[in-house]
Amino acid sequence: MRRILMSASALAALASPSLAEVSDGKVKIGILNDQSGVYADFGGKFSYEAALMAVEDFGGTVLDMPVEVVTADHQNKADIASNIARQWYDTEQVDAIMELTTSSVALAVQALSKEKAKITITTGAATTELTGPQCSPYGFHWVYDTHALAVGTGGALVEQGGDKWFFLTADYAFGYSLEENTAAYVTANGGTVAGAVRHPLATTDFSSFLLQAQASGASVIGLANAGMDTQNAIKQASEFGIVQSGQRLAALLFTLAEVNGIGLEAAQGLTLTESFYWNRNEETAAFGKRFFDRTGAMPNMVHAGTYSAVLSYLKAVEAAGGDETEAVAAKLHEMPVKDVFTESGTVAPNGRMITDVYLMEVKKPGDSDIAWDYYNVLATIPGAEAFIDPAKSGCPLIAQ
Repeated sequence: MRRILMSASALAALASPSLAEVSDGKVKIGILNDQSGVYADFGGKFSYEAALMAVEDFGGTVLDMPVEVVTADHQNKADIASNIARQWYDTEQVDAIMELTTSSVALAVQALSKEKAKITITTGAATTELTGPQCSPYGFHWVYDTHALAVGTGGALVEQGGDKWFFLTADYAFGYSLEENTAAYVTANGGTVAGAVRHPLATTDFSSFLLQAQASGASVIGLANAGMDTQNAIKQASEFGIVQSGQRLAALLFTLAEVNGIGLEAAQGLTLTESFYWNRNEETAAFGKRFFDRTGAMPNMVHAGTYSAVLSYLKAVEAAGGDETEAVAAKLHEMPVKDVFTESGTVAPNGRMITDVYLMEVKKPGDSDIAWDYYNVLATIPGAEAFIDPAKSGCPLIAQ
């Protein structure tokens, strides 16, 4: 476990008149994610760096109190994540936990945080359950979800004639949610689902799954997985000649980090959905350069979204006049989100942050002029279209 203290001295904090409003004389944020497994590049240590950037850009203190960021590796295991979160809350005075890559982890930690009356802001997990049946008054979901991915990538391929789908699905909450949302979108728009097969997390051999997909006769093979799982599936699909034989691959959750991992030669032509691209405008490019200078990589949507979540939390603490959970949660719901990640974000009653997402196509190697310039932006999907109507979310916090 690593940690960093971003503050003036503790003596200065003790002298502050804000001490009564900020518990324990500091604001403490935990970044909990996968730092050694299939999602290590998807979020991992780079999300931690993004959190530190947000604290630095905010000034290192809030209400004259120091801001501390701690981080830990949950190893994609819900029980390990819950134990870390409980320790952070019970003995280490952590006020809020963020990132939470892996949907099973995010659901477990959000449930614990609801019990402890603590704030979570999920930026790395995708399941719509977080803002649906398992929502929390203190739980927030930034960046993306499985509905937005289905509308973006799934919608684009259906429009292009991909009307018969077969799914390769990660065998846990995220994969189920992504398959369910995409299948519903496909069938609602006149397509069909030929079948699905589920694979364990961190699979290295996709041959049997790909052969089933190939035999299905589907026009589109939907990869309802992420990180190294998606990278391995795409590489092995190329070895089987699946795309060359006329079937298309839908990388339903694929980010800049994974494109970089397999290279443009293998990734070219893929359609994907992200809610952030570093080379979209001058502001995002400047942020990307700063991020690259400290990490050696350009940020994907999870990294930029974690920056936004930390910054928004600190703004809410400042607006609330302290770190008391109910007051900060109320401010997070009330305040618009405007930063390098999103120009016009709003938070719905179920905790879903509504923001535009972008349909991307991976460039051909010869079309990329500079390092990490991997995308053509095909379309902007308005947040109101990309995310589920909160009134229909199934969240018990909202009158149905």
